[in-house]
Amino acid sequence: MRTHIRPALVLLTCFTLLTGVIYPVLVTGLARSLFPHQAGGSLVRNPSGELVGSELLGQAFAEPRYFAGRPSATGPTPYNAAASGATNQGPLNPALHAAVSERIAVLRAANPGVQGEIPADLAAGSGSGLDPHISPEAARFQAPRVAAARGWTTERVLARVEIHVEARTFGVLGEPRVNVLRLNQDLDAQH
Repeated sequence: MRTHIRPALVLLTCFTLLTGVIYPVLVTGLARSLFPHQAGGSLVRNPSGELVGSELLGQAFAEPRYFAGRPSATGPTPYNAAASGATNQGPLNPALHAAVSERIAVLRAANPGVQGEIPADLAAGSGSGLDPHISPEAARFQAPRVAAARGWTTERVLARVEIHVEARTFGVLGEPRVNVLRLNQDLDAQH
């Protein structure tokens, strides 16, 4: 029995050290040296150095002077990373239709005078419930409301939106997008 247990314990110890200690330390060290901002959580600070969020997690912006992100499906606390997940409601589910209809009504009321279709990403929740981005179309849809609340022209707000449009990753992955936290932070910095 010793001839079978000893090699098994030696292998268990070796693989535990290799995969549980050496590999994580190596990967973490490389990530921190090559990509320190991303490895640290892509944290965003205001000009005074106070932590205001992460580029990777959406936040609830309810004031009219801010752009709103995609609806969060994380329960009573929006954008709660501990409750990340979608509703898993299919396209034929009446509850999904009711939720989307309610969001559309709220968006129409919050953005009076804006004509045309409401961008899908504002009416539908994100898969994780934590999405920090909206489409450029969703940002443009909200621009008149944000401009009116700030006392700016819509053109001024749209110019700030265009600065924050991120292209597809590597030119092919994903869609153009706008980070809501970064855009709102920029608007606050403009006074």
